[in-house]
Amino acid sequence: MTNARKRRFGDRKDGYWLRDLDALHAFAPYLMPYRTENEAFILEQIDLTNILAYLEKKNADQPAYKYTMFHVITAALAKALTLRPKMNRFIKGNRIYERNELTFAFVVKKQFADEAHEALAFLSFDENCTVDVVHDRIMHEIYECRSDKLDNSTAIMDVLAKLPRPILKCLVGILNILDYYGRVPYSLIKTDPNYASVFMSNLGSIGLKAGYHHLNNWGTNSIFVTIGEKMLRPVYDAGGNFEIRPVLELGLTLDERIADGYYYAKTVKLVKHLLQNPELLERPAHEEVAL
Repeated sequence: MTNARKRRFGDRKDGYWLRDLDALHAFAPYLMPYRTENEAFILEQIDLTNILAYLEKKNADQPAYKYTMFHVITAALAKALTLRPKMNRFIKGNRIYERNELTFAFVVKKQFADEAHEALAFLSFDENCTVDVVHDRIMHEIYECRSDKLDNSTAIMDVLAKLPRPILKCLVGILNILDYYGRVPYSLIKTDPNYASVFMSNLGSIGLKAGYHHLNNWGTNSIFVTIGEKMLRPVYDAGGNFEIRPVLELGLTLDERIADGYYYAKTVKLVKHLLQNPELLERPAHEEVAL
């Protein structure tokens, strides 16, 4: 999703300053300036019955490059943020901005071993993306991350980490000032997950449950999503009856200043609806969904 609006004074390279907000939202970043002090956490249980049936169907012709729950969840979030654009905002320098791109980031373990290195994956999607686009781009990005090639952010940190502490501390202080004004060189942050619309962590892949993960004051990331492991749990219907079904938990940590609780609630409802009806993800992200 690329916003082609003309840039004006006060806009940033990665977003447009929202000048016409109501007083409550415009004033909030001055009263509550730090992202880490304005976190709202939501934990949702997702019934996997329909997703697993959908994956079995999709993977019938994909023996080598299988679709996974991670692909479906990422596609659902991409569609939800496309249709609910306030979720793709961020606060920096006491101002609220609308992003000009929809971006996702996650950490890739090069090998499942204690001493294995990690790489940073950073992906951009537009309003026409589908689950197939998400699948292909994630597979390509993981392949790149697990090669010997270092991602941009890791390569730069490897160099900076060798500097003496006083110099490094001073340099980080300068970077924080540049970050406040949106002037950090793009070459330093182009693969930094803290500048993504959504920072994801697939904890289920390493056998952990979903849970709270903090946001960071560095960067512009306003949404952190954790994906838990698959497990069997009772799922209740409207009459109080239940069945034991496969489920997983999604943990969503949000910057509560970018929208209100009603907007968040409708967004979460949309995400859950998309995950219960994964065929909808085969349509372009901008295509409206009836709830």
